[in-house]
Amino acid sequence: MANPFVHVELGTNDLPKARAFYGKLFDWTFEDMPMDNGTYTMIKVGEGTGGGMMTNPMPNAPSAWLAYVLVDDVAAATKKAKALGATVMKDVSEVKGMGSFSILVDPTGAMIALWEAKPHSGG
Repeated sequence: MANPFVHVELGTNDLPKARAFYGKLFDWTFEDMPMDNGTYTMIKVGEGTGGGMMTNPMPNAPSAWLAYVLVDDVAAATKKAKALGATVMKDVSEVKGMGSFSILVDPTGAMIALWEAKPHSGG
């Protein structure tokens, strides 16, 4: 598959409750990472696509999962999606040291995110 799903993220209105629920349900382990505006909780699933969770960045929005799709060029893919009828909810934004993403709503109303990983320097 040329553009696989690479990350799933929960924006929740009750992070401690979500952590407790998913930790017990799936035996997931978590690792907190500091962000500029709070904490991001990485979900360690062992194998397969991992994810994360955080306090919902959109006040009064319902808790929801968001899938990220890998692209080669997030700016170009975001522009193409917009030309195809998507609404850009969050324009291209950098995650320091990791890559860049955008968040879109497709023409049917479904939300999806695009992810461009930062190239790793070989060594």
